[in-house]
Amino acid sequence: MKFGIDLSPRSLINAYRQGIFPMGDEYGNVNWYEADPRGIVPLHAFHIPHDLRRILRQNRFGVTLNRDFPAVIKACKDVRSSSWITDEIIAAYTNLHKNGHAHSVEAWAGERLVGGLYGVAVGGAFFGESMFHLQRDASKVALAHLGYWLRAADFLLFDIQMVTDLLSRFGATLIDKESYLKKLERAVRVERQLQKIDVAW
Repeated sequence: MKFGIDLSPRSLINAYRQGIFPMGDEYGNVNWYEADPRGIVPLHAFHIPHDLRRILRQNRFGVTLNRDFPAVIKACKDVRSSSWITDEIIAAYTNLHKNGHAHSVEAWAGERLVGGLYGVAVGGAFFGESMFHLQRDASKVALAHLGYWLRAADFLLFDIQMVTDLLSRFGATLIDKESYLKKLERAVRVERQLQKIDVAW
């Protein structure tokens, strides 16, 4: 019988409060990890690229919050040939979603889910986990809405773990572990609520 780490909602929330997160490996084993340096998107400097702003104004996609979390996390796994998102991770985060801490942002083309992302909110910190797109720009549109909603709700920290070329276009940067943990400690002490807000881009 295989014994893994504790991925109950309480354990996951405690882990995020300490700056660690679970990932699966190529063998399906799930372990705790931390990133140093850490990728964050400073919300006061959240930047929407000019070409994306034009797409947002065209309203190509309908964007929702928490409409279909299971479909989003499954799509984040399925679009990759290899993924750290194991079945155990999917089950744990779906449970955490039911618990009110894991959230999904969906981008729709009509009734078809074509992009999105999911992450975890603890206090005033939001931890972005994964994104996917089946149609060009769909995940970027979802990310733009998330950034707007986090700022509107006065979140203090938007953690992305690692900086990619895409995320750098939104203002992502790397900070050292000590600086990150100070921001994290402050953020998780406050109460914030992520909500969907219509945006006039």
